Amino acid sequence: MVSLEQVKLLESKVTNVIDHVKKVTGENSKLKEKLSSYQKRIEDLEVLVQQFKENQGRIEDGILSALDRLNQFEDALESKLSIGSKPSVELPPIENKPSIESKPSTESKPPVKSGPSRETKTPDKAADEEKTSDTTKEELDIF
Repeated sequence: MVSLEQVKLLESKVTNVIDHVKKVTGENSKLKEKLSSYQKRIEDLEVLVQQFKENQGRIEDGILSALDRLNQFEDALESKLSIGSKPSVELPPIENKPSIESKPSTESKPPVKSGPSRETKTPDKAADEEKTSDTTKEELDIF
């Protein structure tokens, strides 16, 4: 037979189990809420990582393009210097004073000065500087 003390002991154990189940259920729901917020944050971060990868690829392409242009410019400059280093006739330096003589069309443009220096520029130097400034403008446009 079951005694009254056994029933009371069983009842207290059942009450403890019910309290414990309620506590664990509450913790479970809190953990599910945290999980859903973490999953949302993970998705947001994945989007940012994907955008970063795309931008990184564009940046790398731009840098490679700029380096390629620089190599082409350097090759052209080297070839021009190698051709220019073997002149058969030396040309006198061009003075800064305007002359009455008409100049060829390559000299019709005023020389471009890049800084405070006062050196005279030959038409070849002026043309090289114009190419350099155009290249620089294009390179800046990639960013």
